[in-house]
Amino acid sequence: MGWILWRLLLVTVCLAVATRGSAEESAQSVASSPAAATPAVVALTIEPADIVLHAASRQQQILVTARTADGRLIDVTRQASFSLADNNVARVAGTTLIPLHDGVTQLTISAAGQSIQTAVRVRNIDDSVPVHFALDVVPILTKQGCNSGGCHGRASGQNGFKLSVFGYDPIADYDAIVKQARGRRVFLSSTGRSLMLTKPSGGVPHGGGIRLAKDSPDFELLARWIDQGMPVGDEQAPRLVGLRVSPTERELAAGAEQQILATAVYSDGSLRDVSSAALYSGNAPHVAEVDARGLIRCGQRPGEAAITVNYMGQVAAVQVVSPRAGGPNPYPDLPIQNEVDAFVWAKLKKMGLLPSELADDETFLRRSTLDCLGSLPTPQELREFLADPAPDKRAKWIDRLLARDEYADYWTLKWADILLVDREKLGERGAYELYRWLRAQFATNRPYDAWVRELITAAGDSGKQGPVNFYRAAETPDALARTVSQAFLGVRVECAQCHHHPFEKWSQEDYYSLAGFFNGLERKPLTKDRVLVYHAGYREMPIPDSSLKVPAKGLDAPVSPRLMTADPRLVLAEWLTAADNPWFARLAVNRLWKNYLGRGLVESEDDLRSTNPPTNPPLLDFLARRFVESHFDLKAVMRLIMNSRTYQLSSEPTADNREDEQNFSFYYVKRLPAEALLDAISAATQVPEQFPGRPAGTRAIQLWDNRLPSYFLEIFGRPERTSPCECARSSDPTMAQTLHLMNAPEVESRIRHADGRVARLIDSGASESQIVDELCLATIGRRPSEKHKATAHKLFASSARREAAEDFLWTLLNSYDFLFVK
Repeated sequence: MGWILWRLLLVTVCLAVATRGSAEESAQSVASSPAAATPAVVALTIEPADIVLHAASRQQQILVTARTADGRLIDVTRQASFSLADNNVARVAGTTLIPLHDGVTQLTISAAGQSIQTAVRVRNIDDSVPVHFALDVVPILTKQGCNSGGCHGRASGQNGFKLSVFGYDPIADYDAIVKQARGRRVFLSSTGRSLMLTKPSGGVPHGGGIRLAKDSPDFELLARWIDQGMPVGDEQAPRLVGLRVSPTERELAAGAEQQILATAVYSDGSLRDVSSAALYSGNAPHVAEVDARGLIRCGQRPGEAAITVNYMGQVAAVQVVSPRAGGPNPYPDLPIQNEVDAFVWAKLKKMGLLPSELADDETFLRRSTLDCLGSLPTPQELREFLADPAPDKRAKWIDRLLARDEYADYWTLKWADILLVDREKLGERGAYELYRWLRAQFATNRPYDAWVRELITAAGDSGKQGPVNFYRAAETPDALARTVSQAFLGVRVECAQCHHHPFEKWSQEDYYSLAGFFNGLERKPLTKDRVLVYHAGYREMPIPDSSLKVPAKGLDAPVSPRLMTADPRLVLAEWLTAADNPWFARLAVNRLWKNYLGRGLVESEDDLRSTNPPTNPPLLDFLARRFVESHFDLKAVMRLIMNSRTYQLSSEPTADNREDEQNFSFYYVKRLPAEALLDAISAATQVPEQFPGRPAGTRAIQLWDNRLPSYFLEIFGRPERTSPCECARSSDPTMAQTLHLMNAPEVESRIRHADGRVARLIDSGASESQIVDELCLATIGRRPSEKHKATAHKLFASSARREAAEDFLWTLLNSYDFLFVK
């Protein structure tokens, strides 16, 4: 059989095996474990403990929790029975209380053989109490999606009706509803004909479908608002200042449910149940889903999920933990190599998971070298390491990695992506100067906080001062606010540019206060490719489409008295890199963890919002604290991570932990980045890539020019460096990548090159076993398995030695073991 057919057959078999394996894993991952018997319930608690209903709070979600003999907390809200002593004061609607008349009555709740009672007080229930547009009407529009970006909240509105996104501008919304469209949206003289009621209830055709039932509390409230003459509301009414949720964290068994109680907090201390009005979303639907009522339903797979609760710009989160049923009991004592393992093992114990075994030496050497340097170990390095009997050889190897030149090359490449070192934007000289400066920081292991401060406060000639070019990558104050916030804090503030952030607490004032540090930054052209960057002096930042101006300040930080006496960026740099900054160190160590472990403790790694909590908060806190204590030494944290047993675990899951996707019970496999993969092909074949205009021997991880033409780098996910988001670099496998590796001339020519590895082996007179051994070490970083030997033997038996060796190398370069870090 010809070599082309051999290759196609091998790829087909590999794809079939991979597909079959994925199907088997999927089938196993959805299988439910038998639920453990639930201990007896010993007590009930209800929330809120003090139930007060009034005109502004016309319903109350009840949360009933059972406590078992072993201390577990179980939501029994939907299994409980509710009984009121006086049904004239209030009524029960499912799990919600609806007030009827002023008075006091007794509520009795029974579940699981237990009962509990509490008083229900109803005050000032009077339909004449004015409805408040911003506090009462806008939340209904938000809940029903009327003011979302896909409906009337889009920039051009919908069918001539435009609302502000998520109701951030209630004054404009009031005008749009009451005063525009010749008053057709509300009819004071005939409330029932108002389009505000007939469209969402299905009385007339509506592109958004039926959103409100005519007998729903929201429909009744809108009708009452129209009947009252569409009042704007009292300007002195209490302001919404916070959102509380209960529970904030709950451990749920597979298939269990949990109701969320959401309570709005107002400036006068008053509270309002908004469980039915809040918006809910989850980040891990395979673990837990949440419906529009705030009811969480846990799936059959163990893991964690964060449920985001949003009400009128106030955001909170509920963390759901679903352990694996039938975990080891008692949990064994596991070997600990350093503090990292103690935190990871504690979490695995909680989740009912056991870690995989330690990876073998071959796997460790290839993994650590690729993760740290973006490079393959050489066959000679592998042989020496495998022959070394020293018990501390892994720790010594890690120290060697961190001291090598490739470390600076690889980590400069990574940070050049984040800091937008783009030749198209900066010009050749600007991009090169910023790259060269950045590489010097990693080559000397300069403290992270020190070089970030220099970057943030950079001023001078962009042709001589590398970090000055950062201010050419992002040129406007608001663009700089977005870039700095995401690059160094992991806070994505861009949504707050036009309105209150929908998934965080940040407002427009927060956004433009951060941008204010760069207001007054000047760029004076010196030559065609050089500019002089300097700050002309502090001034307050105006908010567009508003008469407001805000002072510069960090997120959640006070205004500094030093703003008027110095370049305000000095104040920013001081706050940004402070040891107690809640994001700076945490983001840095989370990036490192993601690089080495394949998944961030917070995922995505640069999205540290409060509604996206870490899977192991104590570990993230520990790493951040150790980073600060080491004076922001990046290598110290990398050394700590790589020396942990957690990092050195096998990538092969066990029957017990194969469903784990968040807790690092085994090493998470990842594809090589584009540049590392191209270099790996060059190293495996011993034929370097020839980059146009670059010296011979230049490696892809050493390229400062992200626009250098390379189809290979493009299809394997090289970013354009237009966004600081790590997501700009794609690591998803595609059909184009597969086809390119199978047929790419540059791969084929390297395999067949007259001075390549195969040619040298053949010319040296190496035996079949020596050739197979060398090719496996040079590509997949391990000695050949029996399967490799059998495949190679068939090739050598049917083809000339050189052709057989070339075909075998091709199969290795297209194999899973080569393309991925395991």
